[in-house]
Amino acid sequence: MLKSCQYCGRIHDSKYICNKRPIKTKQVTDADKFRRTSRWQKKREEIKKRDLYLCQICIRELYNTVIKYNTKDISVHHNIPINEDYNRRLDNDNLLTVCNYHHEMCESGEIPREVVQKIINEQESKNI
Repeated sequence: MLKSCQYCGRIHDSKYICNKRPIKTKQVTDADKFRRTSRWQKKREEIKKRDLYLCQICIRELYNTVIKYNTKDISVHHNIPINEDYNRRLDNDNLLTVCNYHHEMCESGEIPREVVQKIINEQESKNI
């Protein structure tokens, strides 16, 4: 089927990829590069182990917790984001194991950083 091209104005087959079409490139940030490193993989596993592979917000039954002992879809959250302070990216006192639901809440600010930091401090004090 022939179709008018929105990029060059000519008529092409609908499956034809016009060379005037802009190439979309995603900017790769330092944070993106860091997340692929073995240092991050090891640190992430260390933090999950410290937190017993449980969402630390769910276990405290905070912020609309549905399952107290949540081990599904957990990840490690940077309380102070990498793009704000790159030097704190591997600090234990900046990392917390959370489920996807609470991770989104942390990222959007629905869970204040002060609350997250308090939980991190509790977890760190248990391991001293």
